[in-house]
Amino acid sequence: MSQPDHNHHDAGHGHVHGVVDPTILSSQRGIWAVKWSLVVLLITAVIQLAIVGLTGSVALLADTIHNFGDAATAIPLWIAFYLGQRPPSKRFTYGYGRVEDLAGLVVVGIILLSATVAGYEAISRLLNPLEITNLWAVAVAAIVGFLGNEGVALFRIRVGKEIGSAALVADGYHARADGLTSLAVLLGVVGVALGFPLADPLVGLLITVAILKIVWDSGKLVLTRLLDGVDPDVVDEIRHAVNHAPGVKEVSDVRVRWLGHRMHAEVNLAVDPTLSVEEGHGIALEAQHELLHHMDYLSSATIHVDSTNASGEDHHRVAEHQHDDLPVHAH
Repeated sequence: MSQPDHNHHDAGHGHVHGVVDPTILSSQRGIWAVKWSLVVLLITAVIQLAIVGLTGSVALLADTIHNFGDAATAIPLWIAFYLGQRPPSKRFTYGYGRVEDLAGLVVVGIILLSATVAGYEAISRLLNPLEITNLWAVAVAAIVGFLGNEGVALFRIRVGKEIGSAALVADGYHARADGLTSLAVLLGVVGVALGFPLADPLVGLLITVAILKIVWDSGKLVLTRLLDGVDPDVVDEIRHAVNHAPGVKEVSDVRVRWLGHRMHAEVNLAVDPTLSVEEGHGIALEAQHELLHHMDYLSSATIHVDSTNASGEDHHRVAEHQHDDLPVHAH
């Protein structure tokens, strides 16, 4: 038996989950978050760009480029959340949540591109130093960059956790790292003020290294999702929740995957073999209720009921056989 989108009813518990499809609501919440974070980051980057033209600071230029790149990452996420609202079809039977994971790859690519441009500019200024003027303006721009990014980080992380979007949470932490690199620009200002002009491009290189670290961490997270990787603790939580349902004798198999910000679970549980089909179905419903009621990040659960004397995937395999011209094989 399966349960779509955390929407179930149980007279004994007296409540209904998901009168409005929560997938649509969470996607709309995600669109709202990326829209306003895009506006804030664009304003921040434009202010910084104006000060770059005034001062010629390569460290500030590197930070500004990264902030434009960070603002651009909102666009693929916006598209992904929009498509995620569409209902499943005969071709895409699980819906369009995987688009969000693909958007994560685009985000990582944009961050990598910003690191490449920032690194190139920093090396160019090391080889061909230029005088930096109006150091006070550079300092102001660095502070503006920090405040803008930290505000967006808090916003993205909070909304991302609310709707269960790893891509939005990761982008929030990315914005927080950007805020810290903006503060690093202040180090360049201090160095130049103390008579060390190469401090500015050197800080630009440090920012480039910091961006590459973000690329590495974000890339691992996105690829893990694309390969259906999950936190092992989630599997343990699911086993624990199902085992609390009355009548469940054993939980033999648990499979979990993320599709965008929606988590799906498939669980094999065992019950007393003397029970009727209707009684076994009732136990599965209660197990499903335990899962969806106590695990907010779980969107749907498919429960397969076995008897205790034939529990687990091994009992579902078809024995070796041969048909047509195929070699002997099993299913």
